[in-house]
Amino acid sequence: MCTRALLHVRRLKHRVSSVHPLHGPELRALRRLKTAGFLVGRTCSSRSALRRSRGRTIHHVVSRAGEAAALPFPVHPHMLRHACGFYLANKNTDTRAIQYYLGHRNIQHTVRYTALAPQRFQDFWDD
Repeated sequence: MCTRALLHVRRLKHRVSSVHPLHGPELRALRRLKTAGFLVGRTCSSRSALRRSRGRTIHHVVSRAGEAAALPFPVHPHMLRHACGFYLANKNTDTRAIQYYLGHRNIQHTVRYTALAPQRFQDFWDD
């Protein structure tokens, strides 16, 4: 059983593809998805793929999770991408690192996350 793996992320629309590490919690979540029938292939390699039969696409999984959480708005997978960008910006992650992680070719697409993160200026001045 593997405890770490790499995931090759092939992005569409001329974005930069990259390789992301997967650690224990992510691998355990993938194993649960495989057991539930949402994944086909091996979970400790990038050869696993989301099953697209019987309406079980990632869109379906994410929208059902939003309904189960009783969110007052419809949820879609791209919201997870934005949430990741805002989370990393609020964690004071370097803007260039966020750019490469999200696969943005142009840093202007990444700056939207950092522009709304007031925590980034918190330690600029000593009291």
